[in-house]
Amino acid sequence: MAEPFRQQVILITGASDGIGRELALQLAREGAWLALASRNQQKLQEVAQLCTAAGGRAIAIPTDVGEQTACRALIEAVLSTYGQLHMLINNAGISMYARFSTISDPGLLERILRVNFLGTVNCTSYALPYLKQTGGRLVVVSSLVGKILGPGATGYAASKAALRSFFDALRVELQSEKVSVTVAYPAFVRTEIYKRFLDAEGRPGLDRTDRIPRWAMMSVERCARRIIEAARRRRREVPPTLFDRLILTLHRLAPRMVERFWRRTLDRDFPPLPGKSP
Repeated sequence: MAEPFRQQVILITGASDGIGRELALQLAREGAWLALASRNQQKLQEVAQLCTAAGGRAIAIPTDVGEQTACRALIEAVLSTYGQLHMLINNAGISMYARFSTISDPGLLERILRVNFLGTVNCTSYALPYLKQTGGRLVVVSSLVGKILGPGATGYAASKAALRSFFDALRVELQSEKVSVTVAYPAFVRTEIYKRFLDAEGRPGLDRTDRIPRWAMMSVERCARRIIEAARRRRREVPPTLFDRLILTLHRLAPRMVERFWRRTLDRDFPPLPGKSP
């Protein structure tokens, strides 16, 4: 029988929209006690209100997980309100789409790594003592790009690959502590992230919402539902979809074909300057 999350204290980062927002709403319907974190205070408050109306409890804690002290303050705020913690869902992240050679300030990649990787590690570090007390759960929303090529998203891909290595190792370390580690590797999910890719200057750049076929996009509701079920069962990973398996198989069996596809895509999105060879 599925284990309910009623009155379980669950912290979700990146909860103001997209996958994080949907995770919060679905868990609220199960009666979870939620702590919601993101940088957007207004949206966060709106999600907290919706969660309360859906049957859960929720507090909004504006947080930039790119700051280590903010991560510590976040965990302290959760404990101050609820006194315990049963599950941490590390979902916050930022992405990019630009050729690495056009990035004038490599600090852009440092920023992405600081949020996507170090922010997740810091939140996990401060939450871990309390998760050990409850025999709790760690959930990480990574990306399929952490397992495959990520041209145009070098910093993002590196951050997601780092999450995979870190949490695969941590899972083994925590087995004797009865804390489970579940990692999700979604491919394309219908969220607002495709409108917020950072460009070479670190600004919201190319809107790629219409570049990905709708048939290839998973709904955010289905994605959140799969993550919650995997966490409930304490799975190592959210099981890959048939589409995910196809992508992984192509990368393994036909790498040259995949590379040609990406080269053409990059040349289309970032045409060579006049007089320059591709």
